[in-house]
Amino acid sequence: MAGETYRSLPVKRDGEFCYSIVLGQDFGKLSAEAQTLGIENRKICIVTDGRVGPLYGEEVRRELLKVCKDVFVYTVEAGEEHKTLDTVRGLYEYLIVNHFDRKDLLAALGGGVVGDLTGFAAATYLRGIGFIQIPTTLLSQVDSSIGGKTGVDFDHYKNMVGAFHMPRLVYMNVSVLKTLSERQFASGMAEILKHGLIKDDAYYRWMLEHEQEIRDRDYKVLLPLIEKSCRIKRAVVEQDPTEQGERALLNFGHTIGHAVEKLKNFRLLHGECVAVGAVAAAVLSVNRGLMKAEDLGRIRQGCRAFGLPVSVEGLSAPEIMEATRSDKKMEAGSIRFVLLRRIGEAFTDRSVTEEELLAAIRAVLEGAEV
Repeated sequence: MAGETYRSLPVKRDGEFCYSIVLGQDFGKLSAEAQTLGIENRKICIVTDGRVGPLYGEEVRRELLKVCKDVFVYTVEAGEEHKTLDTVRGLYEYLIVNHFDRKDLLAALGGGVVGDLTGFAAATYLRGIGFIQIPTTLLSQVDSSIGGKTGVDFDHYKNMVGAFHMPRLVYMNVSVLKTLSERQFASGMAEILKHGLIKDDAYYRWMLEHEQEIRDRDYKVLLPLIEKSCRIKRAVVEQDPTEQGERALLNFGHTIGHAVEKLKNFRLLHGECVAVGAVAAAVLSVNRGLMKAEDLGRIRQGCRAFGLPVSVEGLSAPEIMEATRSDKKMEAGSIRFVLLRRIGEAFTDRSVTEEELLAAIRAVLEGAEV
């Protein structure tokens, strides 16, 4: 799909076309894109939450009704605390009562919580049905909607129950980002900054040069911004669809970030925690002599430029350290940690010691010496 207002990126798996990521300025192309999935005689269940549904639910329902037999809407409670097996259980029951079969589809309309739990429900209902992603937050557009990682939290352990299940379509209406709060937008920027940090220094520099236009949510800048991040994530996912190697780089900042997120009982947004974790990983990289101190300064500068924290308060280094031990990135008792040689060049390492990790954690605790 060429042109200035819409972009389409094909995603492959094992060299074969898998699905398209479509970026645009409205929902006007959604029906045409959905029609390519062969759903004329099928039902679709839109899964959304109480915040997003009132804003976009009816518009999306009308678009999908143009090309399928019937459209249902199932609303879940908003918030990470509802990304649970109990919420998925309620969705299962709704699908059963309304006679959804294996050729019907789910459509995730919302942020990462809705996308993750809808994808997990699709992966497991009747041993797997199709689903489409319609992400409405910056975070979900550049991260969770791409690549087929689905899951729910279990007793406050983030994403411990899940499955790989690729969507059949990812449709992004970039204009919905105008309705995001400043904090939610900043949270998404953490993942975008991460893409530059692990893969593309020039992209990272471009973001800082266009800080004001990005923060103003200028569509002419947002479209290439999101497209570039989608291209980076697409390239990593295509090379490693089930996270056996290269894809682990996308976890930069997440080991400590997830620990902070859990210990703060999800009062901090995911991207805010990733930013803190990214700074800690950068500190560890500098302490090892891998990266220059000025690059650490640029990372802190990028976080501050987009309203992200570089430290956290109210926690101790030992409790963060303990929380990392229950992270799903543990392998045979050691943490698979992502470090930087420089901005734009990341790698995974399994030799990080507790002493190194504690030093990095202390560097991001408010009030500690850096």
